[in-house]
Amino acid sequence: MFPETIETDRLRLEAADPETVDVLEFYEICSSDPGIDEVTEYVTWEPHSTPKETVDFLERVDEGREENERASYMVYPREGEEGAGEIAGMAGFGVDWDRRTMTLGTWLRKRFWGRGYSGERAAAFMAVAFDRLDLDCVAVTADADNDRSNRAIEKYVEAHGGRREGLVRNFVVIDGEPEDCHRYTVSREEWEASESEVAVRTEG
Repeated sequence: MFPETIETDRLRLEAADPETVDVLEFYEICSSDPGIDEVTEYVTWEPHSTPKETVDFLERVDEGREENERASYMVYPREGEEGAGEIAGMAGFGVDWDRRTMTLGTWLRKRFWGRGYSGERAAAFMAVAFDRLDLDCVAVTADADNDRSNRAIEKYVEAHGGRREGLVRNFVVIDGEPEDCHRYTVSREEWEASESEVAVRTEG
């Protein structure tokens, strides 16, 4: 149901499959990549402590895909980009079929910050949500204290006609503590009216 690969102008997103991802390479990224503590400061997972933790993580991701509830993709810059072919991070979405809503998530290695990849990935996922899955809404949340992410999300959400809905209190637990999050949404109608021209190609 979900695409195996998604290509944008600068990125290739490949479904995170525990049989095709180099587990040890991914473990090194998730455990000790430069800046990993900053990367994981506002997300619900901590740096991995063993390769087994990375394997378990990838297997959970695969289970969600098989159940048509969520999909996660390895993010690779395409040819012409600095670091082309390297794992730049991970991006994914969950689908609430009853509410006809896709919720986005992503993280990038620190060396790939500031390139606009998050917005490009979001535009691709919106195309999947509205064109392929016939959903009505795309939502994104970010920790209220994560200024960098909130600025980036607000920029690409507004570019596609959406808006910040407001603050959701105690929405997510990070390091054992409940944290407030800002929630942003883009509706199908808003997305169509924005007349996005981002080139997106999907396979599978």
